[in-house]
Amino acid sequence: MNQSNLQPRDLEPYIGSRARVSEVLSGRRDLSIDMIRALHKHLGIPAASLISSPQPEPSTRIGKPSKAALDKLKTFGVLKPRETYEQFIDRFFPSASAPALLRKTRTERTNAKTDFGAVQAWCAAVLSKADAVTMPAKRNPIKPEWGHELARLSQRPDALSSVETTLHGYGIIFVALEHLPGTYLDGAALCRTDGRPVIAMTLRHDRLDNFWFTLLHEFCHVSMHLNADRHLILDDLDVKGGDDIEDEADQFAQEALIPSGIWKKHVSENLDINGIMQIAQYAEVNPAVVAGRWQREHQDYRRFSKLLGRGEVRAVLI
Repeated sequence: MNQSNLQPRDLEPYIGSRARVSEVLSGRRDLSIDMIRALHKHLGIPAASLISSPQPEPSTRIGKPSKAALDKLKTFGVLKPRETYEQFIDRFFPSASAPALLRKTRTERTNAKTDFGAVQAWCAAVLSKADAVTMPAKRNPIKPEWGHELARLSQRPDALSSVETTLHGYGIIFVALEHLPGTYLDGAALCRTDGRPVIAMTLRHDRLDNFWFTLLHEFCHVSMHLNADRHLILDDLDVKGGDDIEDEADQFAQEALIPSGIWKKHVSENLDINGIMQIAQYAEVNPAVVAGRWQREHQDYRRFSKLLGRGEVRAVLI
């Protein structure tokens, strides 16, 4: 009817009286075989779509998070006084867009046990934190090549405390916020209500190697994958596999941190600590980045474990 600019009265030759048309359009009456034939023949509507079972309307709200997730959410300081959970969610996801968005976001890189109520709550908390950040009025395009500059930051003694300022200079908001029970998230790339890009990280794996890889992974999403149709990308980097943008973000982060030419030339199965330090010097990154990549590629998580910077990230960022 919308496509052909038809009014209800225009359907009377195919359905019957005005009252019958009204009953059909309101869902109080099913189409008869004769109606289906007439609509198919005269309006070109596929018969299959006329006889298929009606689809249930999608829920306008994802279910509430678990009690453990709600209790954790209350410690973030994002709820207003006397604000209910439902009112809090409505501030950031006021329509049916949130369920659709989160269902669309679910890819092979999402844990099968994910509590999407907790994910929605975490995303709303991130947006609450991001909305409090003042950004310059002028917006400049975010250039993917800045990823190499961001990776080089990892070698500085003040690297972690400089991340927020560095990203702010790129036009990106940085939020470090602990994960909620049932979310299984390492990070996310998303847009706040005014369209400003946000990189959010949970720091659930409190290691330098994981932090820098996740940061560069999310930077790739922000610089290359967020757009008018994609406002949110969630990442559980423990889950193997993914779609094209996840593979691209993995490759981007790996190359930005340690260029393939350096890695291929200097890495070996018998690499020692001196070799780790040498590669880190060539790539201009923190040695933890090199140690973590060697562990992943060789499936040996004992070797170089003391170089990963365990316990160093949350102490600075949360």
